[in-house]
Amino acid sequence: GIHNWLVKATDPSLESLLKKMDRGLLVTELMGQGVNTVTGDYSRGAAGFWVENGEIQYPVSEITIAGNLKDMLQNIVAIGGDIEKRGAVQTGSILIERMQVAGN
Repeated sequence: GIHNWLVKATDPSLESLLKKMDRGLLVTELMGQGVNTVTGDYSRGAAGFWVENGEIQYPVSEITIAGNLKDMLQNIVAIGGDIEKRGAVQTGSILIERMQVAGN
């Protein structure tokens, strides 16, 4: 697992990331376990908000996001300055170019 991870911000705020994203999903909650530590493949339940024109529109729940951690890390567009400290992990919100999403 991760023992010490500090990610430097590229953008000042979450709002800045939402404007840059324009349209997409803001994930605020992940549920369950589902990362293969050998291959990096993952599938997790998620919830959050749908974003249009850089602004939050409505809540989204009961969805699944899936993919590969290596691919996800290679598709990072920006990292927000809204740093949340969780033990040894310190990072802001992360804008990812694309992810696989399923659900209503």
